Amino acid sequence: MRRREFLQGLCLATASVCIPFESLAAGNRQRFQSEASFYEILEGNVVRCLVCPRECVVGPGSRGFCRVRQNIDGKYYTLVYGRVCSYHIDPIEKKPLFHFLPGTTAFSIATAGCNLTCKFCQNWEISQQQPENVNAVDLRPVKIADFAARYGCPTIAYTYNEPTVFYEFMMDCASEGKKRNIRSVMISAGYVNKQPLLQLTAGMDAIKVDLKSFSDDFYSRICSASLKPVLDTIVTVRERGTWLEIVNLIIPTLNDDPKDIEKMCLWILRNVGDDVPVHFTRFYPTYKLKNLPPTPVASVERARDVALSKGLKFAYVGNVPVGHPGESTYCPSCGKRIIHRWGYSVRSIRIKAGHCEFCGENIPGVWS
Repeated sequence: MRRREFLQGLCLATASVCIPFESLAAGNRQRFQSEASFYEILEGNVVRCLVCPRECVVGPGSRGFCRVRQNIDGKYYTLVYGRVCSYHIDPIEKKPLFHFLPGTTAFSIATAGCNLTCKFCQNWEISQQQPENVNAVDLRPVKIADFAARYGCPTIAYTYNEPTVFYEFMMDCASEGKKRNIRSVMISAGYVNKQPLLQLTAGMDAIKVDLKSFSDDFYSRICSASLKPVLDTIVTVRERGTWLEIVNLIIPTLNDDPKDIEKMCLWILRNVGDDVPVHFTRFYPTYKLKNLPPTPVASVERARDVALSKGLKFAYVGNVPVGHPGESTYCPSCGKRIIHRWGYSVRSIRIKAGHCEFCGENIPGVWS
């Protein structure tokens, strides 16, 4: 790939749209097949996928729920190894990760496919598609790590669609990144089985989990999933010591009940502690939920107030007007602003060696 072609594909702004690429020739598609991890062979050349809680049972020639894993002659293959349909250089704050190398950039990549069907998905054009229906380029792990290093990105981010579905590719990219002192972060819905997750926590430097609701009914009706595996993921990531942040997208009438938000905050407090950053972000009508209005700013402000009142130390608001005080980080001890954010930009950081410069309070995060 020539440098000019690469730069044309980069998005240095804050938009979340995916960049289209020249389609891959049909005859080249086999090169993106790589034997999958975490599956078992059943009778009759049938396989059972063990990557996520769906545990799809897949007959010969068929694919799993995610659309990107296929049974080929009794073996299970990923169809998106190196098949990148979106890549950008993003601020790390866009993920959002607020306590992980603030003010830096992440080389962000995605493939097609997802193991959820969220009706509010912002990137449904790639997440809800088969890989052959999405424009893509061939980017191998070595090339991705090289690009991140060349363009000054200290982190590779696996994002836009659900990275669990390109598990093998993600892990190899993380391995290549570590050879160049480049870290890896996973932006995930957290719908993954424990054994694959244990390996992920060893390969990832941070994992942001979308806790879409504290209601199993919501997960079933809106995402075709269930709540408990996501809660289990959050606990496991915390126990393993991988940096964790949580995002809750607040959708009017569906998951904005203050009582449910209070229950969620108390669960976070009791199960993963008071110092895990929690982001409450606004919904905008998209995909199959265009009938609902955008979330009022007051709703995410109220959610943040609930979180702080219940003892969570770091609660934020997102998708709000630039300069909102809830975007910044405040010391839980002295109350002074220690990271000043203006949208996705960081104007000042008053943290030294992991401590508040004003009072010396320990501020959990990855700061260097």
